[in-house]
Amino acid sequence: MSKYKEIKGFKVQTLASDTAASVAATGTWASAPNMNVARNAMTGFGATNTAAIGAGGYNGTAYVASAELYNGSSWTEVNDLNTARGYGAGAGTSTAGLFAGGHPGSSAVAINETWNGTSFTEANDLNAIHSEFRGCGTSTAAIVAAGLTAPYPTITNLCEVWDGTNWTEVADLNIAGVGVQLAGTSTLAIANSGANPSPTARATATELWNGSSWTNSTASNSGHREGAAAGIQTDALMGGGAFPTNSPSVIANTEIWNGTAWTEVNDMATARSQMGSTVGQQTNSQTSLAFAGETAPGGRSAATEEWTTTPAADFTKINLGQVYYNSGSNAYKVTEQPVPGGSWASQTSMNTARNQSGSSEASPSSQGVIVGGNEPPQSAKTELWNGSAWTETSDLNAARRDGGSGGVYTSMGYFGGTSPAGPDRASNELWNGSSWTEVNDLNSGRQAVRGSGSSSTSLLCFGGGNPSYQALTEQFDGTSWTEVNNMNTAREANPGSGTVPTTLCCGGIGASPSPGSAQALTELFDGTSWTEVSDLNDARWGGGTVGNSSTALTFGGDPPSTSYTANTEFWNGSTWTEVANLSTATGWTNGFGSAISAIKAGGYTTTQVATVEEWTVPEANSTITVS
Repeated sequence: MSKYKEIKGFKVQTLASDTAASVAATGTWASAPNMNVARNAMTGFGATNTAAIGAGGYNGTAYVASAELYNGSSWTEVNDLNTARGYGAGAGTSTAGLFAGGHPGSSAVAINETWNGTSFTEANDLNAIHSEFRGCGTSTAAIVAAGLTAPYPTITNLCEVWDGTNWTEVADLNIAGVGVQLAGTSTLAIANSGANPSPTARATATELWNGSSWTNSTASNSGHREGAAAGIQTDALMGGGAFPTNSPSVIANTEIWNGTAWTEVNDMATARSQMGSTVGQQTNSQTSLAFAGETAPGGRSAATEEWTTTPAADFTKINLGQVYYNSGSNAYKVTEQPVPGGSWASQTSMNTARNQSGSSEASPSSQGVIVGGNEPPQSAKTELWNGSAWTETSDLNAARRDGGSGGVYTSMGYFGGTSPAGPDRASNELWNGSSWTEVNDLNSGRQAVRGSGSSSTSLLCFGGGNPSYQALTEQFDGTSWTEVNNMNTAREANPGSGTVPTTLCCGGIGASPSPGSAQALTELFDGTSWTEVSDLNDARWGGGTVGNSSTALTFGGDPPSTSYTANTEFWNGSTWTEVANLSTATGWTNGFGSAISAIKAGGYTTTQVATVEEWTVPEANSTITVS
């Protein structure tokens, strides 16, 4: 017999903490006791959150030799370095570590000192002078990399490995840099960020060390020059630092590396760089200690922060649509993707810079088509997106720009627009995933026209100019176009998205209050007629729109007040809400995807661009409110 719960409801899990995408995503920084001496240019080492050494640095007056030991509850002054200096590299634990190189006030040094848990002892020097560099590993097997060397201050990519007795120069980093972060061991390490005016690629660069050579890998989201590092090559943490690299401002950003990519997690409480951290023998990124550092140019800190994560036994993975009860906050919660929490990030650029292109608007963000446009002159080029790269494929039969489009990756249409042969072209071409075929034309040729649709057999064309603003709407059934009810307001360059029975159209250029005016009007097509609904917050034309009549995103375009806009707005079926902007204000752009995940491709800034941005909305836990 079925249980009542199985018939009428479901079990709600009780959890002590919120679900998360990973153990790392549960991590937070918490304040810990301050060091005794505030300083920047700090060097630290240690393997746990309860046992670390901080040594050297600059106290605002001079470089110091003082060292302090952390026992999990307080810092205690211990025996000093033999040579006062800052900007050195550390490795090892609180009972067996080393402090190499650094800057004593002029130039850099090759001095190396080992720590036995009680005092520092001078040992064999580095082969080259180094400062503003970092290290990782143990007291008998460490690696240091990059920084400033002779003739001082030359930015270097030199790397040296310590075997407990001597330093040996090994293969260099691919990109030289100052303040490069290291984590891991002497045979398996990860290097991230750093500064180098040329090339600037060092800013967020990641390189992996296999014991004999460095290999370039996925860049971080932010630069963490002279930040806090912890973990191993496949599970590392970078927190704080200075970014942008060559005009540094301190940041609090924290990122986790899973072996292939970086993910932003909870920020530090205090933004800073030039801090010490536990770069010893940790086995993962789940714990770390960050201490001292520079909070702003000329500002020094004694603050300590401790990074911890939810223990694996208590960790529950986040799942979209999951409902649970959080006993800690006494609240019912649901896991969802709230569109206002989304953001844009740079993606791989197209092969050809252009604006006024068509797109497979109904495609997912991982697989789409951009076609035609203005390079100038008008383009016939087609590019396919596979989620990571663009590939040029079969051209249109007739080059043109500013046409309407709709459909998906393997089945779409591109119609209307302007060609070298003249404006107001009525041509219609269909895409089958590999080539374009000319079919029956529109009844009314128009430029700056827009469209929607789910495939090459179900398309809608609306608005445009011929030569005046048009309200005409035509529907395509795979064979021919049929005029249907017009929009309420004539306009052109009016982006739209959706399917034939349910389409959204917003913005554009119209005649009111005067010819050439940007519009904020929004209309919905229900398969028979258009209805005016809530306006955009910002009037504009020539932007991109993705989604459908109930959830959509519109981005970029040309407003009346500025040249182009970066504004992005979310449509929830009844109203528009402004959300995170594009990274770059762009007009005459296009894209594909949904309100949850979208691609913006090409457009116009001061010229045609090939740049691409990707919109993503992370999963988040929201409190369920009952009224």
